[in-house]
Amino acid sequence: MATIGYAELPIPGGGDGPTVPGHLAELAEAIDPHLWQHVTDLADRNTRLSAAPVWTVAVAANGMTWVKTSTDNVWATIWEPLQDWQPLTLASGYEAGQTTPEGRVFNGQAHLRGTIQRTDGQLISANGVKLATVPTAMIPDQIARYAAPASMTGDAMTGTCRAEVFSPDQDANSLGGRGSVIIWSQDGQQDSGTPGLMWVDISGYYWLD
Repeated sequence: MATIGYAELPIPGGGDGPTVPGHLAELAEAIDPHLWQHVTDLADRNTRLSAAPVWTVAVAANGMTWVKTSTDNVWATIWEPLQDWQPLTLASGYEAGQTTPEGRVFNGQAHLRGTIQRTDGQLISANGVKLATVPTAMIPDQIARYAAPASMTGDAMTGTCRAEVFSPDQDANSLGGRGSVIIWSQDGQQDSGTPGLMWVDISGYYWLD
C-alpha cells in the first residue's frame, strides 16, 4: 500500500478495493496520533491518553495545551491560562498593607505580591519573622529565597529583605512550618539597634521544583 505526506499515511490503491474498510481503519489509526486530542482537564488527559504515543497533543476546554514527550506519561506544557490570584493566610498579628498579599502559580513558578504590616502599627523586626503562609500549590520542593522590598520610613528600599518560603522537607515547627513566608533583613533587626520595618512588600517569584 502506498503512503503519502510527511506522516506517511497509508492510501489504498486501485487493487485494494475488496479490503477498503480495513484500509480505511488503518488510515484512521495512522491519522489519530496527529490530531489534537480534546480533553476536559489534566485528570481526563492522564486517564485517556496515558498510553498515547510520544508527540500526542492534548488540549483542554480552557485552552491548556500539552505535548507528550515520553511513553511514561510525561508531558510538556505548551500553554496554560493565568490562574486567579489566591489570598495568603497572614500570620497572627499581621494584616494587609496598601496592597493585598496574594499569589498564583504560572509555568512552574509561584508569583507573590502585596504588602504586609503589623496590626498594632508597630515596627516589624524582620529578624526571622513569619508574615504569612502560601496555599499548598505554592509550596516549593525545596526552600525558596528571593529579595523583597521593605520600608523603614515609608518609601520602599528594594532588596533590604530576604524572603524565604519553606518547603515540605523542613521541620513543621521551624519558624511556622511548611509554606511559611519568612522575612529577614539586616537593616530591620531591632536587636542590632537599627530601626524596624514599617511594612514588607512580598512581591517576587520562585521556582516550585
